[in-house]
Amino acid sequence: MFLIELLRVAPFLALAWVVALILSLTVHEFAHALVGKWKGDDTAEHMGRLSLNPFAHLDPLGTLMLLTIGFGWAKPVPFDPRKLKNPLQDGVMIALAGPAANLLLAVLSAAIFKSLVQTGAMNFSSVLPAFLIFLMLVNMLLLFFNLIPVPPLDGSKVLDAILYQIGADKLRLSLELWGPRIMLGLVILSLLTPVNIFFFVQIPASFACDAMSGASCFDVLGAYLSG
Repeated sequence: MFLIELLRVAPFLALAWVVALILSLTVHEFAHALVGKWKGDDTAEHMGRLSLNPFAHLDPLGTLMLLTIGFGWAKPVPFDPRKLKNPLQDGVMIALAGPAANLLLAVLSAAIFKSLVQTGAMNFSSVLPAFLIFLMLVNMLLLFFNLIPVPPLDGSKVLDAILYQIGADKLRLSLELWGPRIMLGLVILSLLTPVNIFFFVQIPASFACDAMSGASCFDVLGAYLSG
């Protein structure tokens, strides 16, 4: 497993990966809660989810899997459509707030990385470059992964709104019922087999990281492992 192997060969990189992932998940969920609040729904706020405290968002099982195999998840942020002025449109905006926050965090990390490199202030003997690369990679992975239009991922809210508009209620119900099971099956398959199920997430995330940082993200990380 990725994290276990990383712990064995480079513990400080493993720590950087975990911190980057927890930070990214926290910002993602906080963004959902924040936009929900902006749209008039205080459900998440009353549940303590309008917070940048990671403990408000981390799921016990998801965190355990994160620490053991490097893949995990946070608790979904709830919202009450009855408190929204435009439940369909506002619901989509709340859903997309998470991926949008991941994009902003990735861009900010890239800006810091490039600025430090250009000014000569980047110290590649420290873990900072790896941490910034991990932030870019993790956030782009979360962005592309959550845009998959299958429940319970954020992209499903966009598809659900479209299906509602065209009256495809049977398909909406089927996706709501089978979507989580399909996603769980795909995740298990990707973890237990060498099949790269989510190549359509990993490849664009890698390209995006390279484009934003102006460097090969995996070459930067590889330099730590070969050094």
